[in-house]
Amino acid sequence: MLSRRLGAPRVSELDGGILASTALLAGLGTVMIYSTTAPLTMDSALPPHFLRHLLGLVLGALLLVVGLQVPLAAWRRVALPIWGLSVLLLVATLAFGVEANGARRWLAVPGLGISLQPSELARFATPLAVASLLADAKPGNPRVLGLCLALTAAPVLLLLLQPDLGSAALLAVLVGALLFVAGIPLRSLGLLALAGLLGIASYVALRPYALARWKGFLAPWQSARNEGFQLVQSFVAFGRGGTFGVGLGDGRQKLSYLPEAHTDFILSVVAEELGLVGVLVVLGAFSALALAGLRVAGRARSPFAMLVAFAMTALVALPAAINAAVAMGLLPTTGFTLPFLSFGSNSLVMCALAIGILLRTGAVDAPANPPSIGTRALRRWRTR
Repeated sequence: MLSRRLGAPRVSELDGGILASTALLAGLGTVMIYSTTAPLTMDSALPPHFLRHLLGLVLGALLLVVGLQVPLAAWRRVALPIWGLSVLLLVATLAFGVEANGARRWLAVPGLGISLQPSELARFATPLAVASLLADAKPGNPRVLGLCLALTAAPVLLLLLQPDLGSAALLAVLVGALLFVAGIPLRSLGLLALAGLLGIASYVALRPYALARWKGFLAPWQSARNEGFQLVQSFVAFGRGGTFGVGLGDGRQKLSYLPEAHTDFILSVVAEELGLVGVLVVLGAFSALALAGLRVAGRARSPFAMLVAFAMTALVALPAAINAAVAMGLLPTTGFTLPFLSFGSNSLVMCALAIGILLRTGAVDAPANPPSIGTRALRRWRTR
């Protein structure tokens, strides 16, 4: 029995909520990628973007299996080396990366014709490394907290140099949420949050492109031909879709009206073609995934299992929430893709790996009735 538990879990042991929501999102994403990218290549039945998305799905499925096979103890041992690799790749991106629209965010792989986005690896590796430090530490330990901040500061600064404020802010929020779950005193977290907000405000004030995005967000209709163009076109897509949508494949906004329709604003295409019903299905699937992931974290046997389950859940759910908020005009444009739906193999494979780790944690490291680490963490929050 023990030897089996150390191996891959059975299918019957996997969390049904996580499996069902992930399968639904991946399936719907495949359909929407085809619908969105087919008009880009009229002379081919299978658009290149769609074929690349299918390849990303295959790679993602393989990494999901890796996440199921590898014990959490092994991830803890390699957490810092993976973090180091992500930092090296971010440095290499600044030095040799592909420049587009004034930013260097992609690293071309010679001879393979593909590009890597090291920020995706950094968003996976940094919370994993922080979780490995926090697992055995007492809440509020200043040395451990300092190490966690150092592990976060290095990739955040490199991301800001690309520049990529959105990914840097997301990484900081991911680590901040992990510190909260680990029991770091609220006063310390409040000071860190204040420092982060001041840093973002200063960055936006000093960067013309970032300031333009905020202007487009605050007054999109006044700048509908410039900074507010994307948001206005997203509003048009939501308005045209109504309750049930105009029909799959019949959307107009993807026809050069809505920029980045297959990446940043694919939820707007869902809204136009499948209507409010389609949007609610997507948001419901992500909500179900988040709740199932938090349930796994609450049932965890060990602090590390709890922190990893929470981190992997947030790695998928938080970008999804931000992407949806951007498409609906609740946040300024960040450049985040919608996990499993948007075109982008880097995001797809890293999210699939996170789901694999989460599924293994739920089956092996968080069985039905263990001593609940999550319950003890909740009690600790209430006494802070």
